[in-house]
Amino acid sequence: MECVFCKIINREIPADILYEDKFVIAFLDINPLAKGHSLIVPKKHFESLEEMDDKYLKKIIVRIKKISELIVKATNKEGFNLLLNNKKAAGQLINHIHFHIVPRSMGDNVNLENSKYIYQENEKKEIIRNFKYFKRSKVKA
Repeated sequence: MECVFCKIINREIPADILYEDKFVIAFLDINPLAKGHSLIVPKKHFESLEEMDDKYLKKIIVRIKKISELIVKATNKEGFNLLLNNKKAAGQLINHIHFHIVPRSMGDNVNLENSKYIYQENEKKEIIRNFKYFKRSKVKA
């Protein structure tokens, strides 16, 4: 089975990309739980956390910290959930490790199991524009 995330990394499938460097790519989730729900995907293919060597993991986690801060600012939220579904038994649907950033606000009633956010016209473009603004002005990953 071909990996959908590897196809996104190789530009064979389009995505709403927020950030990319030689280690990770971050993009908006196609089935978001909340506005700005994003995925951070290592460019090197690992199926699970256990497969990733510690040196690479350190590079990834530093980027997760910085990218999640930018996503929260770009969506004008107050916090976020960081989620990892590691292996099929834990709900991992794509066999390429990836981290979910779900921006949150107090009282938003987001149910991490069953919510689905529907974007209004131009909301994705606004998030991407805000993300790029904050990336340039504050945080370098």
